[in-house]
Amino acid sequence: MSIGENITQAIVNIKTNKMRAILTMLGIIIGVAAVIAIMMLGNTMSSSISTQMQSLGVNNITVYVQQRDQTGNQNFTRVGGNNIQEKDLITDSMLNTLRQKYSDSIQAFSLTNSVGSGQTTSGSKSANLNLIGTSPEYNTANNLTLTQGRFILQTDADNRRNVAVVSDKLVSAIFGDANPIGQSIFVTVGTHINNYAIIGVYQSQAQNFGGGTTASSQLPTDVYIPLSTAQRITGSSGYQSAVVMTKVGVNATDFSTTIQNMLNQYYVKNINYQVSTFTAESMVSQVTSMLNMVSIMIAAIAAISLLVGGIGVMNIMLVSITERTREIGVRKALGATNGAIRGQFIIEAIVICFIGGVVGIVLGLVIGTVGVSIIGGMMGSGMTLSVTAPVSTIFLATGISIAIGVFFGYYPANNAAKLDPIDALRYE
Repeated sequence: MSIGENITQAIVNIKTNKMRAILTMLGIIIGVAAVIAIMMLGNTMSSSISTQMQSLGVNNITVYVQQRDQTGNQNFTRVGGNNIQEKDLITDSMLNTLRQKYSDSIQAFSLTNSVGSGQTTSGSKSANLNLIGTSPEYNTANNLTLTQGRFILQTDADNRRNVAVVSDKLVSAIFGDANPIGQSIFVTVGTHINNYAIIGVYQSQAQNFGGGTTASSQLPTDVYIPLSTAQRITGSSGYQSAVVMTKVGVNATDFSTTIQNMLNQYYVKNINYQVSTFTAESMVSQVTSMLNMVSIMIAAIAAISLLVGGIGVMNIMLVSITERTREIGVRKALGATNGAIRGQFIIEAIVICFIGGVVGIVLGLVIGTVGVSIIGGMMGSGMTLSVTAPVSTIFLATGISIAIGVFFGYYPANNAAKLDPIDALRYE
């Protein structure tokens, strides 16, 4: 019999014993569906998180001051505002030297100076906020979306103007539907009370993933004021961190090492602190790698059910061979070779596993799509999930299904091929 005839005969046998064939395929279906769904969820999460992180700017390099441990090695813990002195901060002089030395690589610096958390009130209305001094480049580095007005300009910083860029949530809480541009807000941060004229409104991002208990309206949003205005309030002219925006074509990962080495020359005699850097690109790579590894490990555990399914295929093929012993005897008596008999039953096992694999792939895609929708709903608007079908995993699952058919079908098929035709014809 040809391969086509064997496949046709296998399908006929499957139709003859539908329930038994379905139960036999069940292990394959469950295993393949579980692997596809898990890899689909993993790929989708990885892709979505990478997209979110890349929106922060993959070419941005964050430079920050961190503590050394007692051995002088990195502690990888960024310092708090109360644990560092002015002499330990990154200064404008350091950054200017860095800019002059690497002018071909640096586009701009995004600088911040945190004043603190506070509140703004207007009559009976109030809103919580974080008052932050920023340089004009902060908007570009952090991809803020302005819905009204403008961001802080260099002239605002040069003149230390009391102007502010606020979130749309703050505007909604204080002004409702009224136009906020040009309006003043009184801000209280600790003992500091001052009024700021609103020059711009930005679109705020979700602060949680839907699992928090604090009302969204009570969460503080950032209010940005000129850096020089913030420095006048805090009395600090240094920075615990700064963002270096590189020019197009610059390898941010390699350049971050160069920046770290250069700035740490200022910290050679500082036994408590040093400068470290990280890039969004390296973070994206690490997070993606971690998520992929977790997905593969979970998928490998789920794939154990494929082994169970393969054993089920072997079992049902042994039963099938026992039931068809006389048929095998007749075929061998008519001249069928051992190879032909072996091939017939191996192909039948492959067909069973292939059909189970295809059904498992379809079921896995459905489960994966539903799972992505459920997780996206749980996360709310904080993260957008786009369904990513694991094409390579689909082809791999198909190949594994066929391989299982060959592997677990060979032993029963070989037993069938070795049957003595006379004994087979006498079998009742």
